[in-house]
Amino acid sequence: MGYTVTLQNDIFKFHSLHGPHGCHKQESCSLSTGSSFDNCSRTKSFSTGLYCLPWRINLKSSRKLHILPCRSLQRSISIDRVNEVDHRSWVFEDFHTGNGRKPREQLDSDKPTDSSLLFLDGPFVRNDEETNNKVLQNLCRQGRLKAAARLIDIMARKNQIPHFPSCANIIRGFIRLGQIDKACKILKIMVMSGGVPDIITYNMIVGGLCKKGHLRSAIDLLEDMRLSGCSPDVITYNTIIRCIFENGDYDQAVSFWKDQLRKGCPPYLITYTVLIELVCKHCGTARALEVLEDIAMEGCYPDIITYNSLVNFTCKLGKYEDSALVILNLLSYGMLPNNVTYNTLLHSLCNHGYWDEVDEILKIMNEVSRPPTVVSYNILINGLCKNGLLDRAISFYNTMVSQNCSPDIVTYNTLLGALCKQGFVDEGIQLLHLLVGTSCSPCLITYNTVIDGLAKMGSMEKAKELYSEMVERGIIPDEITHRSLTWGFCQAGQVEDAVEKKVDTAIQLLDMMIKDQCKPDNGIYSAIIKAVADGGMIEEANDLHQKLIERKILKSETFLS
Repeated sequence: MGYTVTLQNDIFKFHSLHGPHGCHKQESCSLSTGSSFDNCSRTKSFSTGLYCLPWRINLKSSRKLHILPCRSLQRSISIDRVNEVDHRSWVFEDFHTGNGRKPREQLDSDKPTDSSLLFLDGPFVRNDEETNNKVLQNLCRQGRLKAAARLIDIMARKNQIPHFPSCANIIRGFIRLGQIDKACKILKIMVMSGGVPDIITYNMIVGGLCKKGHLRSAIDLLEDMRLSGCSPDVITYNTIIRCIFENGDYDQAVSFWKDQLRKGCPPYLITYTVLIELVCKHCGTARALEVLEDIAMEGCYPDIITYNSLVNFTCKLGKYEDSALVILNLLSYGMLPNNVTYNTLLHSLCNHGYWDEVDEILKIMNEVSRPPTVVSYNILINGLCKNGLLDRAISFYNTMVSQNCSPDIVTYNTLLGALCKQGFVDEGIQLLHLLVGTSCSPCLITYNTVIDGLAKMGSMEKAKELYSEMVERGIIPDEITHRSLTWGFCQAGQVEDAVEKKVDTAIQLLDMMIKDQCKPDNGIYSAIIKAVADGGMIEEANDLHQKLIERKILKSETFLS
C-alpha cells in the first residue's frame, strides 16, 4: 500500500493506493498544515522544490508534519515509495551488523511478512543512525552511489542525520555522471539535516545546472547558498555569467551582476573582467565601455587588469582603433598603461608586421618613463626573426645591452634559432660557447636548436661533438635531439651514397642512445633501419631489426613502415 500527499494552498490532500501493482481504490481526506496523520502507510518519501530548510514528518501515533518556509520551495510534497525503489536492490545484503551477505532465505525469514516497507528498504529501517552512517561511508568507499543515495533517503524519513562528508562525495559523484537531479536531491536532504556543503560542492552543482540548461535553478541556488552559510565565490558567479552569455541574453548578464552587487556581493574584479570581456566579444568594444561605466555606478570600478584584457582582445582581432578607445578610457580614469599594456600592443603589431607602429610604441614607452623590459625586447627580437629580419633583430639586441637591459636565455635561444635557420651555424656555435658558464648557460633547447641546424646543414661530425658536450654537462638529450640526429645521419648517408657508412652511422647513433640511457620511440629506430634498407642493405637492415628485438628494444610484432 502506498500513499501520495499533495500540498495545495496549505491544504493536504491524502490519497491511498491499494494493491502492489496499481490503484484499485482511492480514498481522500483534507488536512490543514500541522494536522496529525493517524492512518498512514510506513512507505514514504519526500520530493520538494530545491534546497529547502529542514522539515520533520512523524507518522503513526500523534505525529505531525512541520513545513518551514523556503524561498525556492516548490509547493508540493510527494510521499510515494511504491514506484521509486528497485525491489532487487535490498534483498541480497544485510548491512545491519556489517557482516556481509546472508542467504536470501534468511533475509526473507528476518523480515515481517506484513511490512511492505521492510521488504523494499531491507534491514536499513531497523538500524540506528550510527549504524546507517557506517554503512553509508562503506558504500561511498565502494563507489555505490545509487545504494548510498537510497540509504540517505531512508535515513531522512527516519529523522536520522546522514554523514555530511559522505553526502558531499555522493553529490559530486552524481554530478560527474551528469545526474544533476539526483545530486540536487542529496543536497536538499543534506541542507535540511543541518549540513553546509562546501563551496566546491556548490560550484559543481551550479556548473551541472548550467550545463543542463537549468539557469533559473542555478541563480536561485545562489540565495540558498547565502542562507546556508556558504557564500558564492568568483567561480560561482563566473559560471552563471558565462551560462547567460551562452544563452545569448547579454543584457541579462549585466543586470544579474548589478543585482548581485546591490545585494552585497563583493566587487570581484575577476568576475567583472570576465563580464566585460564577454560583452566586448559579443557586443563590441563600444558597448563594453558603456557597461564599464554603468557598473562603475554600482561601486565596482575597473583596474588596469580589466583594461589590459580589453586591449589584448581587441589586438587579437587586429582592431587597433578599438584598442586606442580602450586606452583613452583608461587615461580618463587617471590610470596609465603599464608594461603589460605596451607588450600586448608590441606583440600584436609584430605579428602583423606593423614595424612603423612598433617604433612609435617604443618611442612612447621611453617618453613616459616606461622603457622596454627584457620581455619587450624578446617580443621584438622574436617577431623580427620570424619575419627574416635578422639584422634588425641583432640591432635591437645591441640596443638592449646598451640600455643595461640584460638578455636572458629566451633572447639567446631566439637569436640562435634565427642564425641556424639562415645558415649561420658556425656563428651559432660560437654564441653557444660564449654562454657556457654565464648566468644564461645553454639549456636543452639551446643545444637542440644548434644540433638541428647542424643536422640540416649536413655537419654531422660537429653535431656529434655538440651532442657529447651536452651529455658531459649533464643535460639529458630528449626525443627532439635524437630525431634531429637521426634525420641528419640519414641525409648524410644518402648524400655520400656510401652504404657502409650509412650502416656505421646508424650503429653509432644507436650506441649513443643506449649509452645515454635514452630510449627513443619506435619511430626513430624504424627511421634508422629504413635508411639502411633504402641503401640496398636489406639483409643488414633485417639483422639490425632482429638484434633490436633480441635486446627487447623492439617487439617482434613491430612492423617497419
